[in-house]
Amino acid sequence: MRYKIAMRVLDAQEAFFLARRPRKDSPHTTAAYRRDLAGISALLAEVVGAPVEQLGVDQLTVGALRAAFGLFADGHAKSSVLRAWSTWNQFLTFCVSEEILPGNPMGAVDRPKAPALSPKPLRGEDTPEQLLAAAAEGSRQARDPWPERDVLVIALGLVAGLRSAEMRSLVVGSLVGRSGERRLHVAGKGSRERSIPVEPAMERVIEGYLESCRRRFPQGRFGRSAPLLRDRRGEPIGRGALEYLVRSCYRWAGLHDRVPAGANLHALRHTFATRLAEDGASASEIMALLGHASLATTQSYIEATARERRAAAASNRTYRKLGEVVVPAPPD
Repeated sequence: MRYKIAMRVLDAQEAFFLARRPRKDSPHTTAAYRRDLAGISALLAEVVGAPVEQLGVDQLTVGALRAAFGLFADGHAKSSVLRAWSTWNQFLTFCVSEEILPGNPMGAVDRPKAPALSPKPLRGEDTPEQLLAAAAEGSRQARDPWPERDVLVIALGLVAGLRSAEMRSLVVGSLVGRSGERRLHVAGKGSRERSIPVEPAMERVIEGYLESCRRRFPQGRFGRSAPLLRDRRGEPIGRGALEYLVRSCYRWAGLHDRVPAGANLHALRHTFATRLAEDGASASEIMALLGHASLATTQSYIEATARERRAAAASNRTYRKLGEVVVPAPPD
């Protein structure tokens, strides 16, 4: 078998992205892949002493990759190193399949262990209820209030557990079934589809939102294939606008101190999952509702809930008194 060992690394990377086009990666995913490939490529060029533009695939040796990842690990979190390792593993696997390389050297490059999964739900027992109330009332502080939409977005996170991309992929026809037996059909991560039961309260929220859309955009088309969530111009809502909407609801509710760092919209999904666990849902039930690929991911919510319960029990004031009690020893 003959290999294209003279190919430049940058050319191989462009071929990699071209081959991924049918997968329809999100712009966010593609940008992350490009950052990981570019960051390690720059370090590889430093290691081998050549400009990155002249770096060849034949220089992607185990030694060079180990040195580059070692340098990368010095200034990055383990999660970032793991993501970069995964990106390069996919890239070099592609190179092998295209006969650009005879083998993938990443198997000999240390792969950091995945950090322990730590759910980040909203803090505070009544926080979800306060947030829904803020979405219904607080949005009136905006120049162009749209409480019907804001309540729907918060509800899709808190009572349906949807990710940002899943919310944006919803269409009007995603709500299926007869009244009282409605379900929300969700196109999930990794092309995994799932169906989420919709209770009458959520059904009313969706219908109220659609009615508000018809009032706002009388010339708009709201057929079954039309995007469900819209921005104020009637266009499909973007990722940034959706994140800003949720942050605004936190601000109106005065809940900044109850939102875990870096969670934002995803905190709604984590709150949905942890409340299911607290109310006794099984791991398989939570897994199905969240669209997880691995039961281990789901189990983290249950374990986190167990830790919180133990911490709550330990905070009982009686425990402090119990620690002061000295039981006299029985007489000999």
